[in-house]
Amino acid sequence: MPVDDDLILDAAVEELRAYGLRRTSVDNVARRAGLSRATVYRRFESKNALVQAALVRESSRFFGEIVAAIGPLPTANERLVEGFVVGLRKVRTDALLARLLVSDPEELLPYLTLRGAGVIAAASEFLVDQYRAVVRPRPGGRDPRVLAEMLVRLAISFTLTPDGAIAVHDDDAVREFAQSYLAPLLP
Repeated sequence: MPVDDDLILDAAVEELRAYGLRRTSVDNVARRAGLSRATVYRRFESKNALVQAALVRESSRFFGEIVAAIGPLPTANERLVEGFVVGLRKVRTDALLARLLVSDPEELLPYLTLRGAGVIAAASEFLVDQYRAVVRPRPGGRDPRVLAEMLVRLAISFTLTPDGAIAVHDDDAVREFAQSYLAPLLP
């Protein structure tokens, strides 16, 4: 019987929520999924690959929720501003991210920085798709992929270091920041 990666990734996310990065093991993920350790390793070559795949998938789900929130907004400007507000709010309230930031910040950091290429690429691709849904890029105009990557990296920075001049726990302050500083960057 073929193994569904989602079964393994669901088990990995549950383990991560329950035990954090350090205490999650491939053995426990396999047990939770009702599979053998070897089966999990055939699908994911290492714990790092499994965790990265789980984080990429959770990022895709996260962005799906943002689409639902900003979908009715007609302009790229409105979608950017409200998407940034909703995104930072979701980061503050996401159970998995909150658990990992509290219990394993030094373990999480590489998955958002040094080993974060997959998460950054998935998030950037999502933003470019959202932009193209409402704007036709002009030939010779600025590349929306650059802005998308910059926004993702900025959001990661706010997630990892929320205290600063911008009150990231206040939707109105985030909205004002996004309108003043991010919206003007749209190509």
